[in-house]
This record gives sequence, structure tokens and C-alpha cells, in this order.
Amino acid sequence: MSELTTVARPYARAAFEFANENNNIDTWYEMLVFASAIVENPTMAEILKSDRAKQEIGKLFIEVCSDQLDKNAQNLINVMVENGRLTALPTVTALFYDLVIKNKKEIDVNVVSAYVLSKKQKTELIAALEKRLALKVNINCSIDKTLITGMMITAGDLVIDSTAKSQLNRLFNTLQS
Repeated sequence: MSELTTVARPYARAAFEFANENNNIDTWYEMLVFASAIVENPTMAEILKSDRAKQEIGKLFIEVCSDQLDKNAQNLINVMVENGRLTALPTVTALFYDLVIKNKKEIDVNVVSAYVLSKKQKTELIAALEKRLALKVNINCSIDKTLITGMMITAGDLVIDSTAKSQLNRLFNTLQS
């Protein structure tokens, strides 16, 4: 997975920078999502694994995408085909989305708690997360009674687990060592 991310990152960054310079981020994201769905199609996945010539695969892919991709997106697809990286397109799309979120300077945070958070608790949590992440926080709360107490906060790659189970596991590991 990390190897695929390493391969996809330069393509995502180049696409994002181009889209940002041309004030076309939303359109680019839509094109990438569409093209990623084509890559993930089982029939297309078989074609991408085949021994067909790169130009043939690129031409076929562009034909399948029809007029859903503009010339610049088609160029990106052709470069990825040429380098044998088209299977990384879904990861490129995910990384592109991450760049969009960072550019907007906001992040979606999922909070799973044992009980309903009060308005005051939500406000304090948002303020603390905004300070820590240096981004505007959009909070999504849900309840999981099996947690007993505490909460699990997920924001992109960041996970803060203050659930009872997590605390007991840390205590157990400390006592074991």
C-alpha cells in the first residue's frame, strides 16, 4: 500500500497543482473519480494486466472515458499508461482529494463516543482539535455504547483513542513489561 502511495503521490500533486492554477479543482476531481471507477472495473483491470501495447491500452482507456476527460486529463492518463502506473489511479484520486482538503484548510473529524456529547463538549473538542491540527474542523459524532467510556477520534491519519478498552490495554502492556 505504501509503495502504491509513493508511486501515486507525484501524479496527484501534479494534477492538483495544475487544477489549482487553472481554478478547476472540482472538475479535475470529478474526472479522476470517473477514470478511477473505470480502472477498478473488472474488465478494464484484466485489460490493464494483459500484454497489450501501452499505446493500445491508453487509446482504449481514453475511448472508454469518452468525453468525460478533457485534453489535460487525457495527457495525465497517457503519461500514467506510458509509465505503467494506470492501476495507481484510484490512489492518485484519494491523494488528490487529500490535497483538496488541505487546500481548503478544513478537515472532517469522526468522533465515536460512548454517550451523546453536549454542545459545550463538542465546542471544546472542536477548539482543541482546530488548535492541534491548525485546520477548521467539521465534526461528525456517533455513539457506540460498547465503548463504555471515552471516545475514538479519527482525523485523516490521526487517531486518538481514549476508550476504556484502549486504556486497559495500555495498562496491561505496562504491567507486562
